[in-house]
Amino acid sequence: MPQMRFIILSGEQGISFVEMPESHAYQLSALNLRLHKEIDKLTAANVPSLPYAIAECDNLELHNQSLVVYSGLDYLNELEKSFSSIEEKSYPLISLLTEIRALQAQLEQWYEEEFEA
Repeated sequence: MPQMRFIILSGEQGISFVEMPESHAYQLSALNLRLHKEIDKLTAANVPSLPYAIAECDNLELHNQSLVVYSGLDYLNELEKSFSSIEEKSYPLISLLTEIRALQAQLEQWYEEEFEA
C-alpha cells in the first residue's frame, strides 16, 4: 500500500485536508505557496478564494466528522477548474495554470500506475 501524506489547509471554509501520495505532497504545498504569492497580482473579479497550506502530516485520525478530506486528484481538478475560469486580462495566468496542470498530470499518472500494480 502506498504511503500517503496529508496537507492541512485553512481558509474561508475552515480547515480541510488533502490526501496526497508521499512523493507528491511537498509539490502541493509548494504550489499552494506559489499561488498565494501570485494571487494578489490578479485583477479579475472572479479570483477564487484559496486556502493556505498550514501543515503536513503522515497520519490523520479525525474526531470531527464534519471536516473534509479530499483526494489529491479531486482537489487539483477543482483547483484547475477554478483557476481556468478566471477572466484575467492584466496578468498572464498561463504559468499558474501550467503548474497546476503539471501536478495534476503527475497525480493522474501516479494513480494509473498504482491501480495497474
